[in-house]
Amino acid sequence: MNENHILELEEQKSELGKVEISPEVIEVIAGIAASEVEGVATMRGNFATDVAEKLGRKNHGKGVKVELGEDGITVDVSVVITYGVAVPEVAKFIQSNIKQALQTMTAIELQAVNVHVVGVQFESTEAEADE
Repeated sequence: MNENHILELEEQKSELGKVEISPEVIEVIAGIAASEVEGVATMRGNFATDVAEKLGRKNHGKGVKVELGEDGITVDVSVVITYGVAVPEVAKFIQSNIKQALQTMTAIELQAVNVHVVGVQFESTEAEADE
């Protein structure tokens, strides 16, 4: 989503003014909602977000892309899953959790939530840690 786009909530207009939501807010909400799902090991960002995290800046929107199209808002999330989980089930929970979080917190209806599984993380055991 372009940095200059601000989402204005039509149904929230009142005598007091209007409500606008930045795309970054949607990214953060979606990122937190996705990372809460059991089976999601990490969110996958790009080089810049990885460098920023190494410098101590936490990016809750990491691995999330928001697009505002003519048909509505589309959220793309890139995740690394834990080895051994059922990928379709985890992806469905991610979609559901993001949709529910955005609906509850912003009253935004999404066109689509696309989940991209970009890696698998193996759980290390205590035996491996001792070696």
